[in-house]
Amino acid sequence: MSLPFENDDDFTYGSYLKVSELLSLQQCVSVDPISGRPEHDETLFIIIHQVYELWFKQVLHELDFIVALMDDHDVGGARHHLKRVLKIMKTLVAQLDVLETMTPAEFASFRSFLANASGFQSAQFRELEFLLGIKDRVQLDWFKGDEGARLTARYEAPTIWDAFVHVLHRDGDDVPTEVLDRDVREPIVENAALQALIVERYADPRFAGLCETLTDLDEGLQEWRYRHVMMVKRTIGTKPGTGGSDGAAYLATTLFRPAFPDLWAIRTAF
Repeated sequence: MSLPFENDDDFTYGSYLKVSELLSLQQCVSVDPISGRPEHDETLFIIIHQVYELWFKQVLHELDFIVALMDDHDVGGARHHLKRVLKIMKTLVAQLDVLETMTPAEFASFRSFLANASGFQSAQFRELEFLLGIKDRVQLDWFKGDEGARLTARYEAPTIWDAFVHVLHRDGDDVPTEVLDRDVREPIVENAALQALIVERYADPRFAGLCETLTDLDEGLQEWRYRHVMMVKRTIGTKPGTGGSDGAAYLATTLFRPAFPDLWAIRTAF
């Protein structure tokens, strides 16, 4: 059976990746009062955030697969794909270096044209938080239509942490009932009995590796949050964020809130 690109001259790099369509999506809304053209730095702003959304899509794709692998008790496969997510998280942080080449004055040149558009409205990032167990019922009211439906489904669904504790359960470990049967819509809370079990299981390098990689993921998310806060402070200071949000002040409240608190609590037990 031949592959499409072996016989079809119309199947090219550009057609496969939809490059023409992709490059048409950077549509600026600003207007320079002198030249009448869009402000120069708005293109960078759009591309950075569009790329973020593409990476969020891939991270969700990977994490859903990781949950399925853990449900199938494939710990090695789950850890392999977690490592891929970690590389993506590093890329997300590195992109902020590019965005920080834009000075406050350059951002101010087009900021007013953004009206109520804000990063707070990224449904995919909220999906990512929900999948990691960082759930807030209020956020569901921010989204309507397809985005609202997707986010509601994430809110009602088990998290990657729930998949992890069920790996322990299938291994025959005595996982506390309140952990196994918890309301998956509620925040993940520390459990001393679960922590003791995890510490005991650290003697198994395969299991310890999975725990450490999940901790790396949690740390990677917190690193991205910190860099994001500092980028916002550097760009707009203490002014309200785009769309009327609290800007850096709100973002700072999200720091040092781990997704997997038990994996941090056990550090004192070794």
